[in-house]
Amino acid sequence: MSELRRDPVMGRWVIIAPERSLRPDQIMLPKQERQSGPCVFCGGQEALDPNELFAVRAPGTARNTPGWQVRVLPNKFPVLRIEGKLVREGVGMFDMMTGVGAHEVIVESPEHDLDLADLPEEQIAHVIRAYRERMNDLGGDDRFKYVLIFKNHGYLAGATLSHTHSQLIATPVTPKRVKEELIGAQRYYEFKRRCVFCDIIKQETRLTRERLVFENGMFAAISPFAARAPYEAWILPKQHSCDFVAITESECLGLAQVLKTTLLKLRGALNDPPFNFLIHTAPFRRPHPGYWSSIQHDFHWHLEIIPRLTRPAGFEEGSGFYINPVPPEEAAAVLAATPPGLDSAQ
Repeated sequence: MSELRRDPVMGRWVIIAPERSLRPDQIMLPKQERQSGPCVFCGGQEALDPNELFAVRAPGTARNTPGWQVRVLPNKFPVLRIEGKLVREGVGMFDMMTGVGAHEVIVESPEHDLDLADLPEEQIAHVIRAYRERMNDLGGDDRFKYVLIFKNHGYLAGATLSHTHSQLIATPVTPKRVKEELIGAQRYYEFKRRCVFCDIIKQETRLTRERLVFENGMFAAISPFAARAPYEAWILPKQHSCDFVAITESECLGLAQVLKTTLLKLRGALNDPPFNFLIHTAPFRRPHPGYWSSIQHDFHWHLEIIPRLTRPAGFEEGSGFYINPVPPEEAAAVLAATPPGLDSAQ
């Protein structure tokens, strides 16, 4: 029988509908064909885009030359542009502002035929360090309130290039989804004087463990209680922190292990599904006193992985409900039991 489950952070309701069961052997998605290389993101092709913003590279190698492991570039087709003054204005009863922001591409490897899950953990840690450095740098621009880091894997998840990469977009406002989480976490803290995400981690790693996918000493990957999508997973740091930019060197390696393992489990269980992942962290806190004043206590940064196995239709659009045909406990059991397997890089 179907269940309605309430998300403990935002209060959003999800319908878990096991009658529409979507088991791994029932997933029929078109095979994702990799575009042949080399491409503009490949090692040795740096002259095709000589606008390097940041790189993790071998000592002694110059900007816009080979020798890098992770390379950050401006997006050639940005949704927001870094040039210009931020201007807010009213248009009758409506509000608008100039399209100022930043849109960057994080190229995760110089190798064309490897996905993020194929990379050694140290290489994935370099990607995470690049996220941290770019977010920290953009935080110095007082036009921006937020940076969203995200990855699209597979055409059905929005990827248009095969070479493994992720993106970031800096915005002059706090995104609505993030604001809903901030408000929900703040209300939970006001009522219970505890972080809702810390309570989730305790529930899933120490008490029931029925939605635990994988963990190490620093991070836990779980299938959330009110998962929006089949086989959705969240990765949360066990040590409370609201800011991703505060991630330490050891935590970069710890996150790399859990992220790699979780992605390999998803690949093994679901035959390399399209997915998005995104990092939700605290916004930049420069405005007037009192703005998100309790955020260091009530919010907890995390990474969400959302496989794209179903599509929202009329009911979802009209109601705001998500319909998930796979109970999170079943999804977690499948993923936990799936060996991460061997990859070509280790």
